[in-house]
Amino acid sequence: MSLLHKYEIDKLYSKSVAYFSMEFAIHQALKIYSGGLGFLAGSHMRSAYDLKQNLIGVGMLWSYGYYDQGRDEDRYLKIEFRRKRYYFLEDLNITVSVDINGKKVFVRAYLVPSELFNCAPLILLSTDIPENDYLSRTITHKLYDSNSETRVAQEIVLGVGGTRVLEELGINPEIYHMNEGHSLPMAFELYQKFKDINEVKKRVVFTTHTPEKAGNEEHKITFLSKMGFFGQTPLEEVRKITGIKKEKFSLTVGALKMSKIANGVSKIHGDVANDMWKEVENRCKIISITNAQNRRYWVDKSLLRALDEHEDFELAARKKHLKRMLFDEVANQTGKMFDPEILTIVWARRFAEYKRPGLLKYDLQRFENLINNQKYPIQIIWAGKPYPFDSQAINIFNEITHMARSHKNIAVLVGYELDLSMKLKKGADIWLNTPRVTREASGTSGMSAAMNGAINLSIADGWHPEFCREGVNSFTIPTEGRGLSIEEQDRLDNKNLMDILENKIIPLYYDNKKEWLDIKKNSISDVIPAFDSGRMVHEYYTLMYNA
Repeated sequence: MSLLHKYEIDKLYSKSVAYFSMEFAIHQALKIYSGGLGFLAGSHMRSAYDLKQNLIGVGMLWSYGYYDQGRDEDRYLKIEFRRKRYYFLEDLNITVSVDINGKKVFVRAYLVPSELFNCAPLILLSTDIPENDYLSRTITHKLYDSNSETRVAQEIVLGVGGTRVLEELGINPEIYHMNEGHSLPMAFELYQKFKDINEVKKRVVFTTHTPEKAGNEEHKITFLSKMGFFGQTPLEEVRKITGIKKEKFSLTVGALKMSKIANGVSKIHGDVANDMWKEVENRCKIISITNAQNRRYWVDKSLLRALDEHEDFELAARKKHLKRMLFDEVANQTGKMFDPEILTIVWARRFAEYKRPGLLKYDLQRFENLINNQKYPIQIIWAGKPYPFDSQAINIFNEITHMARSHKNIAVLVGYELDLSMKLKKGADIWLNTPRVTREASGTSGMSAAMNGAINLSIADGWHPEFCREGVNSFTIPTEGRGLSIEEQDRLDNKNLMDILENKIIPLYYDNKKEWLDIKKNSISDVIPAFDSGRMVHEYYTLMYNA
């Protein structure tokens, strides 16, 4: 499989793997990702390269990306779809065809060479080529298109198109890794080849990334069959091999039935996933492999060097410099001039209701007192992309933008992609994470923030409980959330969040610089290597691929 690899494969990782994902966050210039799933896949590819693994990524070349996040004339969120052109991709001169809704659609393959961004080789698929009619060309226009037919067509292109491109290249992977259920048509393509579900299961592994309904896609089984999701496999046979008798077909359940092993992305998520899918008969085992981020890409080298050399003064000075670099971006976008001496709290991730971007301001009076405190001043930055067709999430974003107008120490930034994410993680003092408990599968942004001396303040969900040493490397917002109404959960979580900020974190920052620096140093030391993706990709080989 080393045809596309420009590096010598390590014997430890010689089993050939094709890693299928709808999105990959590899580089700022390659806008084919939306959020955490893509950031995770990007780190997976970087660490596969670092460890010289025999792995190839298979993804999609989105002509318009996810969307470009701008502002309208009133400075509210503006969603723009702009065509992207990538001259650095290598045309593999391979075109395969797939059947979608009874029609032949052509798929062209392009390569992100491994040496370009120091990643494992990545094949990207496009239907936006002259051989197709306009409708077929739109399949690979927008990531997570809101139209169900287009979305299913995208999944067929990824799963079936990706498998056929590998075949054309003479690549015969021993393992097919589905990063989320989107690429499930690939398992049916393999079933057509082997005519034996056990032969398919031997070769397929599956990662489930979220307990959220939107991330566990369901469609009418007859609709999927008509679209060509199951390829040549008749509906009765699909029902037989998946055991899905209902009218609704869950991609996650299908993936659990057609894989040899699956994983959740943190210890808590592993438990949640096992509980969620416990009624599914004959499903594969679900273990947990906690997500991680690639240190080489994310960490500030000067910060790490100062830590290694025990240069406390240099470490504090470097952090201040990184804050200034972030504040230049704040000034550029908002006209507000932030002060590097002041405690800076950052909430930055995909804007979704369950992540509760507005939890901090739930009790408005208490929030106003906090941001107007002259003795212990703070600065707050919000950033993140809502799904472009989620009006509720967009309204939350705009509401926070509106509130920020009245305060010179609150900023809302747009353009939340790799580069801005990097600046925010390096410049934050506190990295705030406020999901509803058990609904955050992992929350990997806190890992790359911790690598850069940002101290995590988080609900005890996702990866956080595996990392947190309370008051030593991070802080936890206590929650009694399970089983309470959403209103009561938000009220209590807000109260606990404000208590910990007012009584512990803010006074500590201003009154005990040494202890603050110690927590910052512990944050960096403890997150590496446990949450560096080198550990994660090694575990995928030992616990999944070689299982």
